[in-house]
Amino acid sequence: LANSMNSIRIEGQKTVGIEIVRQFEWEVPDWIIIPVGNLGNISALYKGFKLMMELGLIGKMPRLVAAQAGKANPFYRSFLNGFQEKVAIQADKTLASAIQIGDPVSYEKAVQAVVESNGLVEAVTEHELANAAARADLTGMYTCPHTGVALAALFKLIGRGEVKSTDRVVVISTAHGLKFTSFKVGYHEGKLDEVESELANPPVYLPADVKVVKETIARKLQL
Repeated sequence: LANSMNSIRIEGQKTVGIEIVRQFEWEVPDWIIIPVGNLGNISALYKGFKLMMELGLIGKMPRLVAAQAGKANPFYRSFLNGFQEKVAIQADKTLASAIQIGDPVSYEKAVQAVVESNGLVEAVTEHELANAAARADLTGMYTCPHTGVALAALFKLIGRGEVKSTDRVVVISTAHGLKFTSFKVGYHEGKLDEVESELANPPVYLPADVKVVKETIARKLQL
């Protein structure tokens, strides 16, 4: 709550948008997908892009997508009613615990961000977010569940034809998977509720013995 209300944090966080376009040689991506709970992140990014537009540094606004876990999706529900009224709920427990929020503080700012960027709001299931994170991990990443929410939203938008193959898309990763070891182990052991682990790579538990480790690796690799 304090983080999303802290105006100094928002001022600092808006530089994320500036860094994105700077790294793309001042070319604006078509989409930016952000996992959201209290809605500070998307409000800050919008503020950064609006500032660059006003300064003439960029010529267009990226479409901003707020991605929510289905178990904590008040902003998505508000989006479905055309933002006619703010929806507040009792959020259920979700793997994406940092965005497990039922009454977001920065609602009005986030509505402006989505509306003025011609953006979208998407919600994903526990199954979708966990498998999206695992899919990203196949590329060498170690993705947190919140980033999994944003990635799952991306896959849904691609599936619906909203995001085209020629579009440049940035997915904001809000944490590292090392902070969520139980999420990773639970996924690969097939122990997460409401999740069918489609890309499971079950861990192998071994004694602290170098010889045993080497032999197990060799056997796994069929050496």
